[in-house]
Amino acid sequence: MGVWGLWLRRAARGGGAGWRLIATSPASQLSPTELIEMQNDVFNKEKNRQLSLTPRTEKIEVKHVGKTDPGTVFVMNKNISTPYSCAMHLSEWYCRKSILALVDGQPWDMYKPLTKSCEIAFLTFKDHDPEEVNKAYWRSCAMMMGCAIERAFKDDYVVSLVRAPEVPVIAGAFCYDIVLDKRLDEWMPTKENLRSFTKDVRALIYKDLPFETLEVDAKVALEIFQHNRYKVDLIEEKASQNPERIVKLHRFGDFIDVTEGPLIPRTSICFQYEVSAVHNLQAAPSSLVRRFQGLSLPVHLRAHFTIWNKLLERSRKLVTEDQTKPTDESAPT
Repeated sequence: MGVWGLWLRRAARGGGAGWRLIATSPASQLSPTELIEMQNDVFNKEKNRQLSLTPRTEKIEVKHVGKTDPGTVFVMNKNISTPYSCAMHLSEWYCRKSILALVDGQPWDMYKPLTKSCEIAFLTFKDHDPEEVNKAYWRSCAMMMGCAIERAFKDDYVVSLVRAPEVPVIAGAFCYDIVLDKRLDEWMPTKENLRSFTKDVRALIYKDLPFETLEVDAKVALEIFQHNRYKVDLIEEKASQNPERIVKLHRFGDFIDVTEGPLIPRTSICFQYEVSAVHNLQAAPSSLVRRFQGLSLPVHLRAHFTIWNKLLERSRKLVTEDQTKPTDESAPT
């Protein structure tokens, strides 16, 4: 038996006995509110520690290589200035329209600090090939949905986020795999439940929260997610893919997740948004995995309600990671 989980017998509501997989880590004794505080405390301490590694301000040169204003050179602060900082020196258009940056040809979060002198370009939804922007948007929407589902059940039920599969945009929906409390195995979400989840995500959109990114040692990530055995497995998987055992985290508001990114700059980039379906996947050992799915369009690409409704109907069909077209298999719950 690993250090992360243990089957314990406990009294269920109504006097019956129930079984629950809970973490044996100290985090297992925390309430959801205390857990959020603990996670953010660890995140903030690591963020401040990394900032302290650069005691004096070092300057870097960032050359803009975009189609407009090419050749402009910015003198920025190493490990502090971000692509958004550069966009502010160009124009308001770049600040409003840019979703990602290309830093020396690599997709980069708009609020991720620049680490060296480099060349930079900015990506928008209206580019000739918006693939990277679309993927970042899908990832971000899935993360927001994961936040809403995890917190929708309050203190009444245990909700474990498993992972947000990288589903192609052409599949028609983004998704997040989630394990709910075993007492909810027979629960079938209603349209009203989906509307409630959607309302919670729209509240996040309205708050206009920025997405932060932080690359940390796996030990830090494991401390943050010690309560979630699925995230522990994901962190170990990510860490094994590089010799430094670095794991990428993202945060908006007080919600933190493990995701490679890059992500969009702010939650308010989303405009039309709906949690559209929940599918039961094959049961993992002792757990039923549910695939929550949703659809969203950004403020830059609004759709007429008739088109939106057609897209929404399509988004209710089960999506998969290797999908290149919608499938008619499996009806949503």
